[in-house]
Amino acid sequence: MAKKLKNYIGGEWVESSATTYTPVINPATCEVLGECPESTRADVDQAVKAAQEAFVEWRSTPVLNRAQYMYQLKHIIEDRFEELVEMVVQENGKTRDEARGEVRRGIESIDFATTVPVLMRSDGVEDIAAGIDEDTVMQPAGVFAAITPFNFPAMVPLWFLPTAITCGNTFILKPSPQTPISMDILFQIMEDLDLPEGVVNLVQGGKEASMALMEHPGVKGVSFVGSSPVARLVYETCTKHGKRVQAQGGAKNYIAVLPDADMTASVKNIMGAAYGCAGQRCLAAAVVVGVGDAYDKLRDELVRQAQGLRVGYGLQETTQMGTVVSAAAKERIERMITEGEKQGAKVLLDGRRAVVNGFENGNFVGPTIVENVSADNILAKEEVFGPVLSLMKADSFDEAVDIINSSKYGNAASLFTDSGRHAREFKYRVNAGNIGINIGVAAPSASFPFGGQKESFFGDLHGQGIDSINFYTERKIVIERWI
Repeated sequence: MAKKLKNYIGGEWVESSATTYTPVINPATCEVLGECPESTRADVDQAVKAAQEAFVEWRSTPVLNRAQYMYQLKHIIEDRFEELVEMVVQENGKTRDEARGEVRRGIESIDFATTVPVLMRSDGVEDIAAGIDEDTVMQPAGVFAAITPFNFPAMVPLWFLPTAITCGNTFILKPSPQTPISMDILFQIMEDLDLPEGVVNLVQGGKEASMALMEHPGVKGVSFVGSSPVARLVYETCTKHGKRVQAQGGAKNYIAVLPDADMTASVKNIMGAAYGCAGQRCLAAAVVVGVGDAYDKLRDELVRQAQGLRVGYGLQETTQMGTVVSAAAKERIERMITEGEKQGAKVLLDGRRAVVNGFENGNFVGPTIVENVSADNILAKEEVFGPVLSLMKADSFDEAVDIINSSKYGNAASLFTDSGRHAREFKYRVNAGNIGINIGVAAPSASFPFGGQKESFFGDLHGQGIDSINFYTERKIVIERWI
């Protein structure tokens, strides 16, 4: 019988007051892994109150002591690493290696949180005026929440939670109802930390719980990762209610390849960028722009390598690409390929109606490549969030830059070249928050902010890095005279 998930509030596992539950389904086997409660506003209010009560004591806990919990958390996760990896595969559909990489990147965020005692140091000036000293003090701000997506169920919550609580705040996490069990495991792991009750809280659910967090007067700020339409709603709702907000939205990431690029290395990088995690990541390569003479060779090599990818169940070690997250996602992706074809695109490699032996009911979409994609084609304009790579041709570097900048999204863009001049021009001119030079997935390490521009990000301070320290703290100016 599938496990009915509970919330974790005030240091205890508690039943939700929900009357409805959403099944959590393994997208490869269609097995029901659990049932996720559609938690209510009453559940959220209970969590906020627990977090508010815990904040009083937690904020006065020395920052070095708070950081020690992060060292312990890292070691406990390392001990249960493969357990968390296996659940990510089962509920999300990615491969085991991809899940291992995800959990490893999450641990890097815990590593970053251990540096909070250094990054929260203040500055000041003696005798700013005669006999007067002036200092800044960084203080925890209160109760924070994160609403996280299905595509990285272990990693994305760890972008936020470790830094937030090490800065002295208390925290409420609401994961995606499609992939909630990874966080159920993480909170079981965190029970071994013996944190004060209410410092971390888990509320499962969907829209009602999300809206309650965004509107609750006891929540200081909200972090969100998801699609751009929802990110805009999160931003507007949170700002309307006077909250801090960082809302990372969708993407349409372009890669330009110049004729002087190392074609073998370029294609290898593009393959991973396009088909890693079945294209279900905000840094996935979506459109490749071949410049001049690079196009034909690039196209042929991409098709050759993509058609050799082994699609299958992620727990099988030989699998190179897993499933998309749900039947609805599969239907949407295949519909967008068909619509792009109707708008003039030519399908070179067709992943529609993919079937894997032994997993015939699984939500598989095979690697797909389309060319003759015009700027107004749906496959060039809208986020597919699946293993679909569109090819465009540009006559010059300048035309390639114009194509990239015409997108309404600005999450990431990459250039493959051997030219330092073109690399510098690309970094200077392209309007995207994460830039890759001879890098397919321009994913910032945990100590750097996760960039995003245009409709890929709503807010002022990004997740990760020094931005996260500023997001999770208040700056207080102290002016003193004792003479």
